[in-house]
Formats: sequence, C-alpha cells, structure tokens
Amino acid sequence: MGILCAGATDIGRKRKTNQDSICLDHAHHFFAVADGMGGHNGGDIASQLSVKVMGEYLGKNNSQDPQTMMKNLIQEINRSILKKAEEQPELHGMGTTVSAVQFAGPQLVIGNVGDSRVYMVNNQNIFQLTRDHSFVQEKLNMGIYTREEAVKDPQKNVLVRSVGFEPDVQVDVFNYRVCKNDIFLICSDGLHGKVSDGDILHIVQRNISDPSRCQLSDVEQTVKELIQQANDNGGQDNISVILAVAQA
Repeated sequence: MGILCAGATDIGRKRKTNQDSICLDHAHHFFAVADGMGGHNGGDIASQLSVKVMGEYLGKNNSQDPQTMMKNLIQEINRSILKKAEEQPELHGMGTTVSAVQFAGPQLVIGNVGDSRVYMVNNQNIFQLTRDHSFVQEKLNMGIYTREEAVKDPQKNVLVRSVGFEPDVQVDVFNYRVCKNDIFLICSDGLHGKVSDGDILHIVQRNISDPSRCQLSDVEQTVKELIQQANDNGGQDNISVILAVAQA
C-alpha cells in the first residue's frame, strides 16, 4: 500500500520555544509526534531525544514484531530521557508525549503515551483512535464529566501518564486495519486543543476530496492549513501535525 505523508511543527503565537518534535521516517513507514514538557529547556530536549532514539532504534530493530517493536521503542525513549536527566540534574522532571504509527502491510500499529493524538478520517467522518492519558480523560472515563465540562476544566492539560517521568511507562499499543483512502492524522494538543474535530475534518476534506488521486502537495497544503487554523484560533501552544494518506 502506498503512503503519502507530510508533516510540520510550528512554534505557535505565544511560546518562546518549540518543545514539539516530529519524526518522518519514510523508509520504515514510521511517523510520530512528541510534545515535550519541563523547565530549563527540558521539554524540547526530551522531544528531540525521542525523535533521535526513534531513528536509531528503527534502524537496528525493524525485524521485530511491529507491536513489540513499538512498545520496546517507547520504553527505550523513556530510559533515554531518564538517563539524560540523571546526567544533567537541571533537566529533572522533563518528559514528553509520544504518539506514533507504523504502517505494516494492511495494519497500522499505533503507540501512544500522553495527550497527543492519532485520528482517522474516512467517508466524511473523523475518529479519534487514541485515548488521552490526562486527568480530565480519567474523569470522562468514570462518567464524572461530560465532554462539554471537560473542555472547560482548568486541569484539562494535566497528564497522568507521559514518557520520561517514571522508570516504568505504560504504553498503549494496538493495531488498526487500514483501508484504501484512509487518512491518518497525528497531532499535538496545540492542534486538537484549538481546532475542533469538525473543523479538522472540513480542512482535510477541502484539500483532499479524493484520497486516491491526491498528490503530496495536497497533503502538504492540508498540514499547512491545519497549523494556520490553530494559529488563527490563538496559537497558545506549539503545533505539530502529520498527515498520512493510504493509497492503493
């Protein structure tokens, strides 16, 4: 299956540094977003280190079962961040989200820790495939909050799980069967926190009306417009977007 993929990261309108990083490894059909956090530049170091480890690990371990590889890779990132913080105590407390996908034949292997997200767009619908590891999501899971209440909660960005904070990180890993014309979006909360799912869907469909005929330039333009919309809506956070179109 052919994959058209493009991605970009943007500092946004309010932040002084970009603590997001993205991985576009076309050779291994692997794509990921890391949204770093932590003071003393710890956030950008954590996310950049994540992407560095991804490249090194994929080159050495791509023969593993894809689900096992995804889990082991994110755990290796976790160890690398903890080691870096041990070597440089001023970075203690840094961490990152990781939302990653790898196309493996008809399957998409998804790995997720934190509140960056993976979406699927098809047949005029948008579906969130990952589940946020946040304080507010836990309240949603327990039925304490409605989605309307969750959006207004001042703790909506507080994470209960991230990469680089604890020696053992629990990684969500699962498969999704890919169909022709499926479009997959990986993004940080700088996008999904400022642009509604409905508006994301509208922008994608406006630029990619027929996924089977779209060109790489269409995918790149969609990424650009999604980032622009997040900035137009305030751009309070760094914004990272990766879009992958599954073609025959």
